[in-house]
Amino acid sequence: MSLEVFEKLEAKVQQAIDTITLLQMEIEELKEKNNSLSQDVHSAHQSREELERENQQLREQQHGWQERLQALLGRMEEV
Repeated sequence: MSLEVFEKLEAKVQQAIDTITLLQMEIEELKEKNNSLSQDVHSAHQSREELERENQQLREQQHGWQERLQALLGRMEEV
């Protein structure tokens, strides 16, 4: 009787070990996925900042062209 109880306990311990091992593997996979996603977010953030800088430069250029155009139109009205 005692041997049977011991075998059941051993089976449950082995099952617990197997479950823990699988969970550890899943944790490692999730950590890798999290790192990958963090890198993707960082890359997207950098791309966004670059696009915002480029957008600002283009707005400044547009503003410059508008000022030049206004100056030319002002000269034409004077003539």
